Amino acid sequence: MTQVISIMITSTLIINIFLAIALIFLERRDPASTWAWLLVLFFIPIFGFLIYLLLGRQLREKHLFRWEGRNKIGIEKLIDYQLVAIEDESFEFLKTDTEDYYDMIYLHLKNNHSVLTQDNDVQIFADGKEKFEALIEDLENAKDHIHIQYYIFRLDGIGTRIVDILCRKAKAGVKVRMLYDDIGSRGLRIKHLQKLTESGGEVAAFFPAILPLINPRLNYRNHRKLVIIDGRIGYIGGFNVGDEYLGLSKKFGYWRDTHLRMEGSAVHPMQTRFILDWNQAAEKTNIQYDERFFPAIPRKGTVGVQIVSSGPDSEWEDIKDGYLKMIFLAKEYIYIQTPYFIPDVSVLDALRIACLSGVDVRIMIPNKPDHMFVYWATYSNIGLLLKAGATVYIYENGFIHSKQIVVDDKVSTVGTANFDVRSFRLNFEVNAFIYDREKSHELAEIFEKDIQICTELTYEDYLNRERFIKIKESVSRLLSPIL
Repeated sequence: MTQVISIMITSTLIINIFLAIALIFLERRDPASTWAWLLVLFFIPIFGFLIYLLLGRQLREKHLFRWEGRNKIGIEKLIDYQLVAIEDESFEFLKTDTEDYYDMIYLHLKNNHSVLTQDNDVQIFADGKEKFEALIEDLENAKDHIHIQYYIFRLDGIGTRIVDILCRKAKAGVKVRMLYDDIGSRGLRIKHLQKLTESGGEVAAFFPAILPLINPRLNYRNHRKLVIIDGRIGYIGGFNVGDEYLGLSKKFGYWRDTHLRMEGSAVHPMQTRFILDWNQAAEKTNIQYDERFFPAIPRKGTVGVQIVSSGPDSEWEDIKDGYLKMIFLAKEYIYIQTPYFIPDVSVLDALRIACLSGVDVRIMIPNKPDHMFVYWATYSNIGLLLKAGATVYIYENGFIHSKQIVVDDKVSTVGTANFDVRSFRLNFEVNAFIYDREKSHELAEIFEKDIQICTELTYEDYLNRERFIKIKESVSRLLSPIL
């Protein structure tokens, strides 16, 4: 018996060594992530390997998102034109708010093919009821098509109400397509939406499970939230679909999030993003180019917007790079709202340097966890910035899920990407970068209003935290590169 146990232990060690070698030399990860996985493999033998199979494998497929229609809408020519025009200083910026950030605009153009649009009307929602009331009204008024995509879609009160509208519109001849993430919307299956498909709508799941309740891709999820109506109205932001986002959850209470409703040319790149995602998930019902998806839109406003996507298929961490550029350009203040604060060293250093340079850095995080390890890793990172002089607010009025940054009342971003490694590298995300003084100031005012229902976490408070909290922070911080 002793010999059998000895053989098992030796075999386990050999397997772990080979896994470690593969992790270091074949996966070519960043060092922090590599060390985190090595800890998991060696401290949790066998089970660590199973965890790695579910969470650790890198995404091999490149060029996941293909659509020939990109050429037909002239997006490549427009990108080339904007790049050259910015390079030779002939680009016509309609507002100085936009021109002040020409280098950031160039960054997104060059690396993400994110065209700049300057004719947008943007409405900001900081409350779930207001967002869903506006969305439902727009859905009811749809004439040609509805493209709807959410990470989480629950068939509860609000979810059922939206599906009922989609069914009615589909029966009336409106083309309805619904895309959801298989892990985010766990428990939801296409068969549960049979009412919609029987009404003429189409439904697809992103990276669906191979077998019921078994999905080997726990990472690499589509975290995007987009709705495009008739190619003229677009929604983008942090709200998913579920009753908790209306503040009806006993666990979380009021749900504080930020979402945008847009009219203008920015809806076209949002439409393109949806079509790319849909064609990846629904190979049998791929969307072909049709002019009705990209109608001519009369000028609705003067807000400059770039729609920026990122994911594990990207060469660069494009949304994170946008966050870094905003931090580098800050002169007066940086306001950050995020439910999870687990950035990598580059972002932490950028914020630390901003603090030490006299920039007013303020960060708002939740007072309660929805993921325990993530919460304590957040708390650990916050401590580093408190020491550098950042101001940290703990949101006390329920749960804050907003992903928003505002800099100097001039530039801002709202979208799906959290301030963490998962959003930067592992999930498929989309953000709107806004170059407009009025809208950025409005977002800053919302942040300042939220401060009134927050508790400030001082550096002294942080230093006096309980020993057990320090232990939880230490463990969580070691695992933060893979959370």
